Amino acid sequence: MRRVITYGTFDLLHYGHIRLLQRAKAMGDYLVVAISTDEFNWNEKRKKCYFSYEQRKMLVESIRYVDLVIPETCWEQKRADVHEYQINTFVMGDDWRGKFDFLKEEEVDVVYLPRTPEVSSTQIKEDLHELQSVKS
Repeated sequence: MRRVITYGTFDLLHYGHIRLLQRAKAMGDYLVVAISTDEFNWNEKRKKCYFSYEQRKMLVESIRYVDLVIPETCWEQKRADVHEYQINTFVMGDDWRGKFDFLKEEEVDVVYLPRTPEVSSTQIKEDLHELQSVKS
């Protein structure tokens, strides 16, 4: 069985997220998705999520391509996750290109997939903020 893992915040879930998960699942038989916890997002990324970790977890668990959701609590956990979950392929969006190549030392394929260019959570948040400003 080929096991694949990917990481993300998955806030304001959109079709770009779904495409990423679909493509990641196509690379193996079992897809593990690590979702950044609220604490990790705030303390390390200075990012406030609209949905809580538990809400984001519930949403991602409901996607048919996903077999298991785990929490991402720190940057350093990736090497341990690869071993604990017996991962064969590590997948991230191509905006992270090169950042996780160290996992190749663990005999894991590291794949950077192109993002869906016309959609992002950041852009959705900016658009909603702009709409709110226009209404005010």
